[in-house]
Amino acid sequence: MSTFNVPTREEVSPNHQAIFDTLAKSIGFVPNLYATYAHSDTALENYLNFQNAKTSLTSKEKEVVNLIVSQVNECLYCLSAHTAIAKMNGFTDDQIVELRTGNASFDTKFDALVKLAKNITENRGRADQEVVNNFFEAGYTKGNLIDTIVLVGDKTISNYIHNTTQVPVDFPVAKPLETVSI
Repeated sequence: MSTFNVPTREEVSPNHQAIFDTLAKSIGFVPNLYATYAHSDTALENYLNFQNAKTSLTSKEKEVVNLIVSQVNECLYCLSAHTAIAKMNGFTDDQIVELRTGNASFDTKFDALVKLAKNITENRGRADQEVVNNFFEAGYTKGNLIDTIVLVGDKTISNYIHNTTQVPVDFPVAKPLETVSI
């Protein structure tokens, strides 16, 4: 049980209230994890700018990375949120589970991406050269590599915030891998 409160709109600064209003309008609610960022005077706005920055990765590729990084970092909040977002981006339940295992037998390019993101996360940035070579052989560029590393960092920030604060998950909760059939 978390002893870390999720601030309400009334408890945050006017700047954060405006961000909360924008989030509520665009996605229908203010996710607890985003609200938790608002404990800092600057973190919420900085993180949203970072998360929404331009990238060479597609929305689907971003979800491939978000899912595996959250799985490796054992972040239930982000796994739950990105399972929902991955579904909105066209992934099936089976594909989402497979991505969480670090594989994508249904798409060679996604397979190279998920393996790279997993390897980077597990090895704290010291990716195995064979995995990097496979990423390039799948058609990705050096720019894609840098953008993937940036996205691993982006997702790790949220994983660590939730893993430390344990604020309640306000998305349909992702099932543990060991309870789903692959």
